[in-house]
Amino acid sequence: MVRRTRSTLRGFLVNEASGGIVLIAAAVLAMVAANSSIAEKYFHFLHLATGPVLLKQLGPMTIHLWINDGLMAIFFLLVGLEIKREFVDGRLASWDRRRLPFIAAAAGMIVPALIYLAVAGGNPAVVRGWAIPAATDIAFAIGVLALLGSRAPPALKLFLTTVAIVDDMGAVAIIAVAYTDHLDLVALLGAGVVVAILYGLNRGGVKHLGPYLAGFAVLWLLVLLSGVHATIAGVVAAFMIPIAKSPGAPDSVESPLHRLEHALHPYVAFLIVPLFGFANAGVSLAGTSLASLAEPLVLGITLGLFLGKQVGILGSIALAERLGFARRPGGASWLQIYGVALLAGIGFTMSLFIGGLAFPGEETLVDQVKIGVLGGSILSGLAGYLVLRFAPRRRPVPGV
Repeated sequence: MVRRTRSTLRGFLVNEASGGIVLIAAAVLAMVAANSSIAEKYFHFLHLATGPVLLKQLGPMTIHLWINDGLMAIFFLLVGLEIKREFVDGRLASWDRRRLPFIAAAAGMIVPALIYLAVAGGNPAVVRGWAIPAATDIAFAIGVLALLGSRAPPALKLFLTTVAIVDDMGAVAIIAVAYTDHLDLVALLGAGVVVAILYGLNRGGVKHLGPYLAGFAVLWLLVLLSGVHATIAGVVAAFMIPIAKSPGAPDSVESPLHRLEHALHPYVAFLIVPLFGFANAGVSLAGTSLASLAEPLVLGITLGLFLGKQVGILGSIALAERLGFARRPGGASWLQIYGVALLAGIGFTMSLFIGGLAFPGEETLVDQVKIGVLGGSILSGLAGYLVLRFAPRRRPVPGV
């Protein structure tokens, strides 16, 4: 049976747009809390030890750790489901459709990283932050597009979504490779056994989600103990969830992947990601001066997000079209493409997440990361909104 309702991707866009607006509110609330009379209570609450000690390097589990290492694993589970769905049965199912998003996402990660290294690379203490401006926050970006209503053509929303999904793949790879220092091979071997079991369940035709979710929980603990960041367990587990292809229809009621994605999306969009924003966006501006904005770490992240994303994405799309390798989204003008490239510079959630991995336990540097991410994301969001708000509308070209 096939359920002919609105497509998964369109439902995703609706949830992501609304969730992006909630995330914006959560980030603003965090900044207010961190710079008000309740600041001490705000930071004390986040670092409240709740136990147990799962990993010596982490110490007792705090509310902040449960959000960043626990709840965000569910966020990455959803990211993995979206990636698999798009590759198997979505807009990235063929190489013709993958070309432009892959090119744009790759350039949109490489150029910001290069700009960061050009600005901050001279300081060995902050070189590890090179990946911070390479990420795009899909919820925030789609939330800004939602504010534009019909001024943002559907083709632009779908293009931004696919670029951000490919961008997420790159971010996951970076987290797994660049920010893993010490490995516990026994725990890693145990994680491999769990993955093998999940794969066997998939190949054996098991469609009940219970065993997969139980496997995900065990995998999360083993990956955490192994030294690889625990959120990677979410993506790996997602790839093991069976999917039923549904060509010509939105999704299948018999597809475990679609069912789980539908079930998780509201919780991730309206609870987990806003909680992450509230727990990580709060930075005290006491003692902050204009001079602090010129710190290499702050400036590298800000320029990487604001300049790097737009140069990388717009430049790669223009080059790909000029060479005849790929075509820009149908019905979109170059000015609208530029607006979307600017919005891709909103790095909020993933950038803050990578910043925490790059400088664990270094509160001064983490605060600088927050300022840089907020600065670059706000500049990108405002500029992208204004460009798309006042860009002349263009009628879609038939057949494009």
